Amino acid sequence: MRKIRRGDREAFATLVDKYKQPVINFTARILNDSHEAEDIAQNVFIQVHKAADRYDVSARFSTWLFTIARNLCLNELRRRSRHPAESMDANLEADEEHPARQIEDASVPSPPDAAMHGELKEKIQSALATLPENQRTALLLCQQNELSYEEIAKVVGSSLSATKSLIFRARETLKQKLKPYLRTGEWKD
Repeated sequence: MRKIRRGDREAFATLVDKYKQPVINFTARILNDSHEAEDIAQNVFIQVHKAADRYDVSARFSTWLFTIARNLCLNELRRRSRHPAESMDANLEADEEHPARQIEDASVPSPPDAAMHGELKEKIQSALATLPENQRTALLLCQQNELSYEEIAKVVGSSLSATKSLIFRARETLKQKLKPYLRTGEWKD
């Protein structure tokens, strides 16, 4: 960050390369939208660049970075609730006259495996979406292994013990929500 303050573009590019994917992963899981997550991640790094001179060098960078990411995600969720939008993907679906092109990729699992994995991922995302925002954020940050509990506590704005409790309750809620589905294959909202 000191180099970035002095205008070192290469240092900024290195920082973006290192943290781009963790930020995209984090924002995608909060927003449940991978395309929007990329836009938010870009905005995160724009904010980092703009605020480089305000960064406290004694603080851990990743804590500061994920705090910015969380705040931008919360702003986006607030914006969505005020201005809901209809998906444009509905207009892009294939029809009989214009079938969708498919190219087989050997690195991709078989269709049944992919379907099961996709369904499970969807159910996990759905269960995550039901968690209170602070539990979801704390759990996602914990899963990324980028931050310690102390740093997660700073990002979510709570004490260390409260953060540990948030993560525990989030895991327990997810376990209870997913257990019947994993046992029977039936989903209960």
